[in-house]
Amino acid sequence: MDKPSIAAAKRVLVVDDEPDLRQMVAEYLARHGFAVASAGGGRELDQHFASGQPDLVLLDVTMPEEDGFSIARRLRAAHPTLPIIMLTALDEVVDRVVGLESGADDYVTKPFDLRELRARIQAVMRRAGSASGGNGQAGTAGDESVAFGDVVLDLKGRRLLHPDGREDRLTAMEFDLLQAFARHPNQVLSRDRLLDLAHNREMEPFDRSIDIRITRLRRKIERDPAKPQIIKTERGVGYIFVTPGRRVSEGREGGY
Repeated sequence: MDKPSIAAAKRVLVVDDEPDLRQMVAEYLARHGFAVASAGGGRELDQHFASGQPDLVLLDVTMPEEDGFSIARRLRAAHPTLPIIMLTALDEVVDRVVGLESGADDYVTKPFDLRELRARIQAVMRRAGSASGGNGQAGTAGDESVAFGDVVLDLKGRRLLHPDGREDRLTAMEFDLLQAFARHPNQVLSRDRLLDLAHNREMEPFDRSIDIRITRLRRKIERDPAKPQIIKTERGVGYIFVTPGRRVSEGREGGY
């Protein structure tokens, strides 16, 4: 296979306290054209970031000093659009929930097949790259922004603009979900439909991932996330983006 040039190679940082695993993953990804660096924990990760941000971080959960959930939260706060994939032996639903709530884009359980890992890396990077480049459309062709209540989605900049001047950068999945809602206002969208529209079906680790991401979005766009008025829940069905002047029965609200 033809490998990309060094300048074009995507940079992956593997963070895991197991040297053998780091070496195995690094050697495999390097053979497939990635530029790979590794770190044994949070301190080494910070040293790598001091000299430049990678294109994606593979992050173990269980490490002796700072766990992966904590690292993911601070990475997401400092680098809102950085793709993060969690690598962990933990396979309980609650651990996957915490991983996604911490800001991870995907979740791979050990032991894993290296080919699957590479496919997931490529899927996350493809979505992040597509979103950053922007397909430039949501709602009506040619629109460059969409209002979600008091907040405006800047389609080209992949950001949310608040009335007070604040800006929120969006992860690839957050942007894809808001774009899906913008293209289908006042339509109930099931979780399966949202996965299709967000081009993320092949990489979602479990069913509740959409609910978790909607919850995170509501914190950014709703005046009161506990009582959402913009992205509302249709109990047992899915979610609906309610535009101004449109009413939804209050009895249908529930769940995430």
